[in-house]
Amino acid sequence: MITEGIKEKKGDNIVIIDFNNIKNPPCSLFVICSAKSKKQVNAIGNSIEKVLLEKLNIKPWHQEGRLSNWRLIDYMDIVVHIFKEETREYYKLEELWGDSLIKKIN
Repeated sequence: MITEGIKEKKGDNIVIIDFNNIKNPPCSLFVICSAKSKKQVNAIGNSIEKVLLEKLNIKPWHQEGRLSNWRLIDYMDIVVHIFKEETREYYKLEELWGDSLIKKIN
């Protein structure tokens, strides 16, 4: 459902980081994607929220970064990171959590 919301607004370079194989993980999954602008970062986040609310009646537990280069949507067990491309390159979450299972989504 999350990737559906991302794709609806043309988010790209979607990656899922699965933490179930590491000790004391921050959550079960990170879903990460890229956007070309702050406006697209926000549109993708709004799309994810809409899809999860309409289809599963789930609301985020916490959010940060509306109208920013990076938006975080926390669903407790799944945390979504939407990055403007250059911001994603700066933080390199995939490298930071390189010991976890990383899956690229087309």
